[in-house]
Amino acid sequence: QVQLVESGGGSVQAGGSLTLSCAADGYTLGSTCMGWFRQTSTNEREGVAFRHAYRLTLYADSVKGRFTVFKDNKKNTLDLKMNSLKPEDSGMYYCAAHRWSESCTDMTPADLTYWGQGTKVTVSS
Repeated sequence: QVQLVESGGGSVQAGGSLTLSCAADGYTLGSTCMGWFRQTSTNEREGVAFRHAYRLTLYADSVKGRFTVFKDNKKNTLDLKMNSLKPEDSGMYYCAAHRWSESCTDMTPADLTYWGQGTKVTVSS
């Protein structure tokens, strides 16, 4: 059974930084497409950052230049480094992985097989 566990959420002021981590059990981290999604107050779950199995990364336009997704080999986690945080970045952040696809192209929440429970990020102005 695959389990993804997020950590690192918290409360910061606008302009601050946070790093989220996703650890996996029963799944080889990074072997397939993995992504970070966030669910905002409107209840929509949007893709924020994706990492293809072959290391290519994709970002939502709203976070380009501020967020970086990478695999931390020392910790064996998929991390999301978030800089210059804005109030609109607030929400529940989820780590997700596809069961077999190495590519993240055109991935939607419905395509991802495995999900963590989420970690909350609050950015105050």
